[in-house]
Amino acid sequence: MKNIRNIAIIAHVDHGKTTLVDKMIHAGQLFKEHEVAGELILDNNDLERERGITILAKNVAISYKGTKINVIDTPGHADFGGEVERVLNMADGVLLLVDAFEGPMPQTRFVLQKALQLGKKAIVVINKVDKPNCNPDWAHEAVFDLMCSLDATEEQLDFPVVYGSAKQGWMSHDWNKPTEDITVLLDDIIKHVPEPDAHEGTTQLLITSLDFSNYTGRIAVGRLNRGKLTANQPVSVVKKDGSIQKHRIKQLFVFDGLAKKEAAFVESGDICAVVGIEGFEIGDTIADFENPEGLDPIFVDEPTMSMLFTINDSPFFGQEGKFVTSRHIRERLERELEKNLAMRMEETNSADSFMVFGRGVLHLSILIETMRREGYEFQIGQPKVIVRQVDGVKNEPMEELTIDVPESSSGKCIEMVTRRKGVMKSMEPRNDRFILRFEIPSRGIIGLRSNMMTATQGEAIMTHRFLNYEPWKGEMPGRQNGSLIVMETGTAIAYSLDNLQDRGTFFVEAGEEVYEGQVIGENNRPGDLVINVTKTKKLTNMRASGSDDKASLPPPRRFSLEEALEYIQEDEYVEVTPKSIRLRKVYLKDFERKKSQKEFVMA
Repeated sequence: MKNIRNIAIIAHVDHGKTTLVDKMIHAGQLFKEHEVAGELILDNNDLERERGITILAKNVAISYKGTKINVIDTPGHADFGGEVERVLNMADGVLLLVDAFEGPMPQTRFVLQKALQLGKKAIVVINKVDKPNCNPDWAHEAVFDLMCSLDATEEQLDFPVVYGSAKQGWMSHDWNKPTEDITVLLDDIIKHVPEPDAHEGTTQLLITSLDFSNYTGRIAVGRLNRGKLTANQPVSVVKKDGSIQKHRIKQLFVFDGLAKKEAAFVESGDICAVVGIEGFEIGDTIADFENPEGLDPIFVDEPTMSMLFTINDSPFFGQEGKFVTSRHIRERLERELEKNLAMRMEETNSADSFMVFGRGVLHLSILIETMRREGYEFQIGQPKVIVRQVDGVKNEPMEELTIDVPESSSGKCIEMVTRRKGVMKSMEPRNDRFILRFEIPSRGIIGLRSNMMTATQGEAIMTHRFLNYEPWKGEMPGRQNGSLIVMETGTAIAYSLDNLQDRGTFFVEAGEEVYEGQVIGENNRPGDLVINVTKTKKLTNMRASGSDDKASLPPPRRFSLEEALEYIQEDEYVEVTPKSIRLRKVYLKDFERKKSQKEFVMA
C-alpha cells in the first residue's frame, strides 16, 4: 500500500498536461525502446493530435524509486467535464498545471473546484516558464487567489509549487535555476500525495470509468477502495438504485506504463480494470458476494444540447461513404453510448432519424468527425439547447464565457455578447489585452465564435463552461442574412458565379458539383434567394469588346464542421460525408419549402 500514489492532472486546454505526462513516462524509463520523436504518446487518436486537445481521460502507471505512480490524464475542455469529475474519485491528489503566461483559466477553475470539494490536495506546476513575457510569480499568486475564492482549507492552501518547462523536459523549485530533468516533480509527488487509505473490511470498488473491447465487451475501471479482488472471484454489483446483481470476474488488469497487464489479484488502493461484469453503469459498486455494501454513487452531468442525426437523402448520397443506412447509423451511435457517458440517444417519430444529446457543440462535433472518418455519411440538424421545466418555469442552461481579446476589439465583443443576453461579470487588463468574463445562455454561444473571429480579425480566444440552469432569458437574434440556394442540379459555372457576386458570399468554387436545394452562399439581405449557378454563357459568332473578360472570383468561404453546425438555421441540415461538408435546406424543392412555411404560419 505504501508504494502506490494515485494522482490526476488538471489544467486548462493547451497548458501542457499531455506533454508533461509524456515526459513523466520518459522519466520512468518506460518508453525508451519504442520512443517516437516529437509525437505525443498519450494523444493517440488522430483527432486529438490534430486539434491538440485531450478528449478521453487515460490511465498511465509510472514506476519511480520503487513506487508505482498511477497518473490520470484528464481533458481540459469543459465539454468533456463528465470525464473529469469521475476520474477525480480515483485520485488521492491532483497536479494543477498552470501556464506561466496565462495563469489559471476558467476550465482550470471548473476542475479545481471539484477537486477541492472532494478534499484533494494539489501540487501546483507552473509550466512554460521558457515563454517570452511570462510571469511565473504572478501565476503563483493567481493560483493562490483562485484557491481562496474556491474556499480551499488551510491545508489545501499550503501547496508545494514546482516551476519548469514540460516541453524542454525540466522542473525545479526555482524557475531561475533550470535542472536537467523532471525528477524534482516525481519526488514531490511521492512526498506530498498521500498513500491510498487502507480500509478494513469486505471488497468495495466504485466503477468510475469504463473501457470497451471488441473481444470482451465493456470493461469496468475503478479504484479498489478496500478488500482484495482475484480473478474468477464471484462478486455482487450494487446498482445506483440499491438493487444487487451477481457476477463472476473473468480477468483482472492493472495499468503498467501505457498498457494494461493481467493480474492474478489486486489489493486495495490500486486502480484496476475488471472484465466479465455485464450491465453495469458508472457509479455502481463491485462488492463482496455474500455481504455486499455499496459506496455512495456518482452521477454524470446531464447533457445540455441536442442534435438531430438523420440519413443522407441528398442527390449525392452514397458517392463517398461506406455506411449510409439508418441501421448503420443506429448501430454506430449505440456503440458510442457504450463508452461516451455524457451522451444520450432517443428514437424520433421517423425511422431514419435519431435525437442525440451531449454536453456542447464540441462534444458532439468530435463524434461526428470520428464517424465521417470511419466512412459514415449522414446529416445533422441545427444544435438546440435542452430546456427544462422547474416548478412550472421554463429554464435553460447558462455558461460562463471568458474572452481574451485585444484592447481595440473589446467593445465589439461586449456588444456581441450582450445582444445574445450575456451579462458582463468582470473585465481585467493584461498587457495590451483584456480578459472579459460573462454569464450567457448556452444558445447564445452557438454561432458566436465565427462572428467573434470575424469582428476581431481572428484575435479573440473564447472559452466557456457550463454553470447551471436559470429561467429562460427571452428571444435572441439569430443570423440576419438569408441563404443563397441552388435552383437546379449541375456544375457551378464561373460565368454565373461572377454575375451573381453582388448577391452575397459564396461557399463553393467554379467547377464544383451542386444540387437543387443546396445552400451555396450567404445572401447580402435577409430572406433566402434561389439562384441559378449552372447557367453557361450563350455563345455567338459575334465578339463583343469588354464582355469576354475573364471572370475573377474571390476564394469561397469554407466551413469547419463546428462552424457549419453553428451557422445553419432551423430549416437547414449539414450534410457530412467522408470527403465533404455541405449545407442544404431540409426541403430541397422550392415548392416544398413554401408549403412548409405556409403550414408553419397557419399553425
